[in-house]
Amino acid sequence: MRNEIDQWVKQNELDIKTWRQEMHKIAEVGFCEYETTYYIFRKLEGLGFTLHTGRAVMNEEARFGVPSEKELAQHEDRALKNGVPTAFLETMKNGFTGVVAVLETEKDGPHTAMRFDIDALPIEEEVSHAHIPANNGFRSRNDGMMHACGHDGHAAIGLGIATFLSTLKERLSGTYTLIFQPAEEGSRGAKAVVENGWLNGVDFFLSGHLGIRSQPVGTLVSGATNILATTKIDARFTGKTAHAGMEPHKGKNAMLAAAAAVLNLHGIAPHGEGETRLNVGRFDAGSGRNIVPGEAFLQLETRGKSSIENAYMKEEAIRRLEGAAHMYDVALEYAIVGEGLAAETDKYFLDKIPNATQSSQFINEVKDRMPLNGSEDVTYMMRHVQEQGGSACYMIFGTPLAAGHHHKQFDFDEDALLVAVSALAHLVVE
Repeated sequence: MRNEIDQWVKQNELDIKTWRQEMHKIAEVGFCEYETTYYIFRKLEGLGFTLHTGRAVMNEEARFGVPSEKELAQHEDRALKNGVPTAFLETMKNGFTGVVAVLETEKDGPHTAMRFDIDALPIEEEVSHAHIPANNGFRSRNDGMMHACGHDGHAAIGLGIATFLSTLKERLSGTYTLIFQPAEEGSRGAKAVVENGWLNGVDFFLSGHLGIRSQPVGTLVSGATNILATTKIDARFTGKTAHAGMEPHKGKNAMLAAAAAVLNLHGIAPHGEGETRLNVGRFDAGSGRNIVPGEAFLQLETRGKSSIENAYMKEEAIRRLEGAAHMYDVALEYAIVGEGLAAETDKYFLDKIPNATQSSQFINEVKDRMPLNGSEDVTYMMRHVQEQGGSACYMIFGTPLAAGHHHKQFDFDEDALLVAVSALAHLVVE
């Protein structure tokens, strides 16, 4: 059967790469993946899976950082104009995107789950011909949204393995759950999927990412390490505007409060027992040179080697936000708009992956571990499976990178998609 796997992958190469390019063209940000969800749903139809969409995918209360009703409505209108049927769009209304596909073989066996994130980033994609998607006609057609982190590739890998499982169903046993997850960016969607019970009773959980660092196609990392816990915070300072010449004393300067907060946030002492991070990535304030700024807005994040270190950073960050507001006598509102846990690949998979994939013609080298040094909300799924006695992994599929992740010129070698589908297929068969 192992020889059949790579033959099947090769025969389906064009479809896998086409799916990636078509989803690249319809890039959509988190909780707004209406066109993408419909595309994935249509490709999964007829493969023998039971398909779940809408509120069945996510727990409403467990979602982080959901866009405003106005913003969601604008994306829903766009999706409708771009061909998503009204009845299907209605099931996703208010940001309930994503698909969960369940294949029951009706034979006793383990429950295996896989996760594929589907969201894009709020980035305007490169237009020059040096950028392959632009040159080859599959640049994002949705303004200000781009697959700059490879999630279009991840979704294509998911469709590939779904098609493979469907082909092989009569020779498989157990249950297979494929999760096409919304809103990974900002660590916003995975917890809501977990809260709806999709990882309950799972024995094996498989996940991974394209790229991270430039590596040759054919490189497979069996376990990403140093996946940092994280918290994403939005903070708004509200003071009082005033004429800067005639009545500056009547103003309450929200910009100064936010500026003080930024400086003090970056002054938080690192935790002595592990790695910590903090970054203020956005600062909006002011409306004119002669106006005391009445409002200011910050977006920031904390990270930690473990949930303990991240909790320390989060607590200190909030304390500094509150202190800056008090110092300048302005109001503060803050919201936790995303969170991710720390997690590691189980030793079971560190041992299993090299053996299971050794006959793959697409994989040239299997590396044991590679530090991610970033965050991923897939950790909610990994930890949930591990805490109930199952095993979880997070692989890296090597590819050269045209530019870093989250860059307007980001791109990857599509042959890496074949590596990923082959690796997952070999693991399933093993």
